Order: sequence, then C-alpha cells, then structure tokens
Amino acid sequence: MNERINSVRAAFLAALGRATTEADLDQVRVQFLSRSGAIANFFEEMRSIPVAEKPEMGKLLNILKSDAQAAFDEKKGALSASEVSGSGPIDLSLPGRPRPVGTKHPLTQTIDDIKRIFVSMGFSVATGPEIETDYYNFGALNFPHDHPARDMQDTFFISKEILLRTHTSPVQIRTMEKQRPPVREIMPGRVYRNEAVSARSLVSFYQIEGLYVDHGVTFSDLKGTLVAFARQFYGKDVKLKFRPTFFPFTEPSADMYISCFLCKGKGCRMCKQAGWLEILGSGMVHPHVLKNVGYDTEKYTGFAFGMGIERTASLRYGVDDLRLYYENDVRFLRQF
Repeated sequence: MNERINSVRAAFLAALGRATTEADLDQVRVQFLSRSGAIANFFEEMRSIPVAEKPEMGKLLNILKSDAQAAFDEKKGALSASEVSGSGPIDLSLPGRPRPVGTKHPLTQTIDDIKRIFVSMGFSVATGPEIETDYYNFGALNFPHDHPARDMQDTFFISKEILLRTHTSPVQIRTMEKQRPPVREIMPGRVYRNEAVSARSLVSFYQIEGLYVDHGVTFSDLKGTLVAFARQFYGKDVKLKFRPTFFPFTEPSADMYISCFLCKGKGCRMCKQAGWLEILGSGMVHPHVLKNVGYDTEKYTGFAFGMGIERTASLRYGVDDLRLYYENDVRFLRQF
C-alpha cells in the first residue's frame, strides 16, 4: 500500500503541475481530493487492513491528504493572482490591443463645418457673453416692449434687466459698437429658452448667426451668400427657396428652405409632408438696429442670418430627436 500511496502522490503532483486554468484545477480536485477521489479511496481501504498496520497507514494517509490539500490551495492562489495581475505567460507575437479613439461630437463637427464655409467667404468669428442685458438681447435689436419674446415663458430672467441670452444676436450689437463698417462676422454660441424639452425643442441649444454690413449691401448679396453656403453644406443638387417672414431686427425678412433629402420633395414625416425643410432665418438689417449702434443708414446697409445647430445637424444626418445629442449614448455618438 505504501507503493500505491507514493504512486498517487506522484500522479497528483504531476497533474497539479500541468494545470494552467481554473478548469484544469477543478479536474485535479475531482480526481484526487473529492469524496470519490483517489485519496479518499485509501481511507475506505483502511477498514480491510490488519489492525496492527492501521496506525502507520493512517499516519501516512493523513500526511498525504494534508500535503495534497496544501499544494492544491497554493496552486489555486497562484493561478488566481496570475489572472488578476496579468502576470501569466505573454505571447510576444500577438498584435497589440487597440485603444478606442474618440471623435468630435456631431454638434462640434457641424459648427466647425459651418465656420469653415463662412470663413472661406471672408467672415470672421466673434463671441459674446451668455448672460446678457435686456438692452442687448431685445432693446437694441428693435424688439418692442410688448413683444412676446420678452415674456417669462420664453426667456430666463435673472433679474429685471439681466437674462440668459435667447439668441446670439446680441453679439452683432456688441461687434458693431466696437467696429466700423465693413463688418463681416459669424457668431456661434449657446443660447437658452424657457421651453418644454421634447424631440423638437430644448432648453439650451446652439446657434450660429451671421452679419455683413458695408456700403451697398443688398438682398441679392444675402441670397448669394446663403445659396453658396447651402450648396457646400447640403450638396450641390439641393433645391432652395426663400419665403417671406417677420423678425423685429430685419426688414425685409425671409426663411430659407431646402428640398427634403429623404423624400425628394414628395412629402414625409421629416418635412411634415411639405417636401421642404426650413434651415435658417435671414433678412436685411433693420435701419433702427443700425441707428442703435451709431451707423449712418444713408451710407450703410447689411444683412443678417441665423440657424440652430441642433436642427442643422439633424437635417444633415437625419436625426429625428434633438435630445439624442445630449444623452451621451456611445452607440449614437459612434455613428459620427
């Protein structure tokens, strides 16, 4: 029986040495240390050996069981530590693990593309404060005191005269106060409106506005500039149209539309069955606005335009819910 004990000890150590995974280790446990394993079978055979030999055999079996369990536990601990620390065998021929590379947010991409187009036309980029006065946000832009946009339902007022800007148009006033014509600027930035958040409206969003003031600027200049922008941004084959509208700070005013790129003008959910999508508002700068900044309206005329970045990006990429841009869902962002 001594020879058998030594043989099982050697077989156990050999199997333990070959174990490199948790599954291998579990097989060793079942084969040698479980209730039906090789070592447990020796204790069953103790019943049939002579009484005089039992003390010596019992001592040998207890040593075998104790040593085997200690060796098993040590191997299991080393294997677990190796898996956690990554200190196991390394195959240097394997390729490196690629790290995920981030990309620009779709709104940032849209802003950069719009800026690139207008800068190529000779426009500069101007910015201004997001916390504004009533004068710059409304008064200087020819908003009457009873205009609905002054109502608390649209504007976040901090005090009677201080508010969160509702558009980037105040930057136009600040720019013209500091600079004499010619003025050719675009103004990107975040704006705020007290509206219910939905798939088509947000409390905080981005706008880009543009301004050009000089001698003899006409509506034809406005139309030519915006048509050139639209064809570069949306594609050369896009169809365009202007429709009269009203803004307090421009006169005449017009909304610009492009043909729906999804239904090709036939009518769909995106264009509300109209076949056209509004992309921006525009118009000739109102003479009252020019007078408010000290410009001579007999010498200078100008045009202005503005567009929402979220809406522009949605029209470009076919996104039907503006909230997706701010939910930080990686599945959504990876598409851009």
